[in-house]
Amino acid sequence: MKEYKYKINGMKFTVAVGDIADNEVTVEVNGVPYKVELDRKAPQKPALSQSGYTNNGNNTAQPTTKPSPVKIDRGNAEAVKSPLPGTVQSITVKVGDTVRTGDKVGVLEAMKMENDIRTTREGVVKEILVSVGDTVLEGTDLIIIE
Repeated sequence: MKEYKYKINGMKFTVAVGDIADNEVTVEVNGVPYKVELDRKAPQKPALSQSGYTNNGNNTAQPTTKPSPVKIDRGNAEAVKSPLPGTVQSITVKVGDTVRTGDKVGVLEAMKMENDIRTTREGVVKEILVSVGDTVLEGTDLIIIE
């Protein structure tokens, strides 16, 4: 099984996708197995979507009908965002560090290539929202700079 780790609206999800047999695949979300039936026209490798999920209180993720983005007021702070989907390989700053525009703050692996993550402004690192090994989507907030 291939394992992916996601953080959606602050909630962490571990998703394991098994091999496709005929048009079925076993998918585990936070340890809960699901049998997923695919359309016959589906590709032979499963793809995870950006669909939203909610936690129903018993540690099982349930799909929502429509993901609702969470807007957090951070004042004059600005997020360093993931430029593409990938896996966080390293974070080279810590909370309280002063950074300048263009400084390298981490590395993201995407399609077997390492991509430097750089700041878009000067400031102080206020918050680090991801950990090494996290899988992120394009546009995910990684680090907050104030």
